[in-house]
Amino acid sequence: MRFMRFAASSLMALTLAFTAAPAFAQMAHAPTAHGRPPAASPTAPAPEGRPLAAPAGAVDTTIVGPQTTGTEERAFDPIALFLRADMVVKAVLALLLLASFWSWVVIIDKMIAFRMLKRRAARFEQTFWSGRALDDLYSHYASRADHPIAAMFVAGLREWKRSFEKGPPRDLALVNERVEKAMNVSIARETEKLERGLGFLATVGSTAPFIGLFGTVWGIMHSFEAISARQDTTIAVVAPGIAEALFATALGLLAAIPAVIFYNRFVNELSRYTARLDTFSDELSAFLSRQLDENTRP
Repeated sequence: MRFMRFAASSLMALTLAFTAAPAFAQMAHAPTAHGRPPAASPTAPAPEGRPLAAPAGAVDTTIVGPQTTGTEERAFDPIALFLRADMVVKAVLALLLLASFWSWVVIIDKMIAFRMLKRRAARFEQTFWSGRALDDLYSHYASRADHPIAAMFVAGLREWKRSFEKGPPRDLALVNERVEKAMNVSIARETEKLERGLGFLATVGSTAPFIGLFGTVWGIMHSFEAISARQDTTIAVVAPGIAEALFATALGLLAAIPAVIFYNRFVNELSRYTARLDTFSDELSAFLSRQLDENTRP
């Protein structure tokens, strides 16, 4: 979030700088009346005893010099920059906005999903270690294994029950091996489901800055074309194209920074959750192996 605030502050500072630049340029180039510099005011005292005469005729109240209008003040708004850009830059900006929007959809979905998975896993482990019979747990979760730990438990116990359907197995070691393989396959499937969407965040985080850079290069090219067409190098000619270019870069960073931050966060959470699944798989395998040894003792 610190990077997001920094990017937003940088964008605001650039917008204010390019908004104020034309005003300073107009003040510097504002012509004076009749092409002459303003004369100094008289320093001699006014004659005493004689009131100042009122000016004869109508007073000219025309304001000299260019004035700033509301349109010029809004020239560097994000919406104005988007509307003034050409089709290539508009396509770049639209693509970055779409990528940013879908990134936040994936981010919010993953945050909710991981929070629910942690809560359900803690509830299932508490129920499992409470001493409840495995057959009751299997009957309860066989038709509604709605989280990875429950799905792994159902897969392992299903393979366990199949091994004893036709009587005691000949090789008990093979039973444990098949149960472990069934649980590992379940873990791999559930992990694959949790990884969905993370590839999109990685793609946005790695490509969005370069897409914004493409828009920047294109905007600078148009700025040089405007300079060549008008034969003028003032900031009023250069600023619009540069502002469009920097807006594309800023939008690319705003799309990439959250994607990279939350991608790293979700990868770490997925690694911890996968380790939790592996730990529970080992515990369940040891528990079933102990039950098997107790049942086969003479």
